[in-house]
Amino acid sequence: MEHSGEQHHPIRVYLVVWGLLFLLSTTSYLVDYFEVRPRELAWFLITAFALLKAGLIVSYFMHVRFERLSLVYAILLPPLLILALAAFVMAEGGYVFDVRALFFGR
Repeated sequence: MEHSGEQHHPIRVYLVVWGLLFLLSTTSYLVDYFEVRPRELAWFLITAFALLKAGLIVSYFMHVRFERLSLVYAILLPPLLILALAAFVMAEGGYVFDVRALFFGR
């Protein structure tokens, strides 16, 4: 009996990915639990762990890793562009905050 284009992966792959997700979640929790300083570093680490977890989930559990490259670009490129735009807006917001503090006082 032939399968029509279905891909079956060994259970080991999913268990390894689950283990990595558990490790990343635990590490993220520990960053907050031990109150890593400076606070910006803690925010960066927690965000980086969340993005890594999202990447693992999308890659393996949503099977994007096994799709054509054009589909991968269609799924992953918009969120990356949104992150780049958010980084630009945050940098601009910091500049505006500093200029206001300079001219209007804190």
